[in-house]
Amino acid sequence: MTNIAVVVGSTREGSFNRMLGKLAIRALEAKGAIVADVDLSDFDLPLYSAAREAEAFPADAERLKRLFAAQDGLLFVSPEYNGSVSPLLKNAIDWASRPTGDESLVALSAYRGKASAVMAASIGPFGGLRGLMHLRQILSTIQTLVIPEQVLVPNAHAAFDADGNLVEALPATLVEMTAARLVAVAKALAV
Repeated sequence: MTNIAVVVGSTREGSFNRMLGKLAIRALEAKGAIVADVDLSDFDLPLYSAAREAEAFPADAERLKRLFAAQDGLLFVSPEYNGSVSPLLKNAIDWASRPTGDESLVALSAYRGKASAVMAASIGPFGGLRGLMHLRQILSTIQTLVIPEQVLVPNAHAAFDADGNLVEALPATLVEMTAARLVAVAKALAV
């Protein structure tokens, strides 16, 4: 089986990105993945700083890192904050990238060699595109293989029906395609 974590960079009640993440979870499970739904509000992660890290590595940061390390792939769903990723998501990515135990500074054990994918929903007309460009760069820097498929949901306030499904066929199809590719690439890399 292929293990995939879905990480949403929003904890807001009624988050469109959380709705998109739920659709991605269903699509990944339909492709045979075992999915870990990562709710970042379950992790007490202080703002990353080297001083804080040197003082004591936060237990929840280590727990998140272990969770990521146990996956074959990672799917990140991020709202766009001022043209970039949410601070919540960036902070979580940063903490999980840090070495623990006797790892070297460049171990990146939670990420190196894993497949990753990105999705975004935004009330704006570009669907979070600018934020996903930054997220792709971040994920490549920490040594994940970011698949080319992605999902952008513009005008998110009108994109979901009452049951949380996407109204338009195109983004719904892209969720399915992205899930299928992520599972296939994660499985191939895990061999």
